[in-house]
Amino acid sequence: MSDVHVPKLEGHGRGKTALKLVLEVALISVGVFLGLLGEQWRENAHQRDLARDSVRRFRAEIVENRDAVVNVAPYHATVQKEIQAVLDKGLEHPSGEGIHFHGIQPAQFDRSAWELAIATQSLAYIDSDLALALSNIYNLQGTVTDLTRGLAQAMYATPPIDEKGQISFFGAALVYYGDVTVYEPRLLEMYDAVLPRLDAALGEKKKELREDKKALGEDKNDAGGEEKK
Repeated sequence: MSDVHVPKLEGHGRGKTALKLVLEVALISVGVFLGLLGEQWRENAHQRDLARDSVRRFRAEIVENRDAVVNVAPYHATVQKEIQAVLDKGLEHPSGEGIHFHGIQPAQFDRSAWELAIATQSLAYIDSDLALALSNIYNLQGTVTDLTRGLAQAMYATPPIDEKGQISFFGAALVYYGDVTVYEPRLLEMYDAVLPRLDAALGEKKKELREDKKALGEDKNDAGGEEKK
């Protein structure tokens, strides 16, 4: 009786197993890739949110600081001229007559938005030229604040309660108002230059947000359609 030969199927089994393995690896790779893309999209959206919120806070703070300068700049210019006029008379013992001094009245600058942007590192997500312009503004505001602090210290060190104190104070005040009457107009120019750029940045951020929401809505619609299918 002749032997019956049964065909061996191991080779076909290995081929199918290898193909299945390749497909599984490909599916896993695609899943990981899509997961990374989704994570990157969420990170970009988070960065845009940080940038938009920072720009919005910067705009509100710049408007507030601009108003603070506008409110005191005329007084500073007037006092500076009056002190200069008294000292120009060359009197050996100048008095306060003719000087309408009602306190230093410095501009009170808010820098909360700047400090928060530094803390959250959101400046990295703002246009670099815009961030530089904001940095220049806050640096100049800091210079004016330092000048105010210096005048206050001089006033407390030699209070103008006697002739010697008045002469020292008038000299310090003349230097102070001479500087701030130069810096304050410069600040107003910088405010007026940066505000349109902040408005433009907010407009762009709003447009990006609408596009993100639209894309997200389309993704949800596609997912809903697939579920219905």
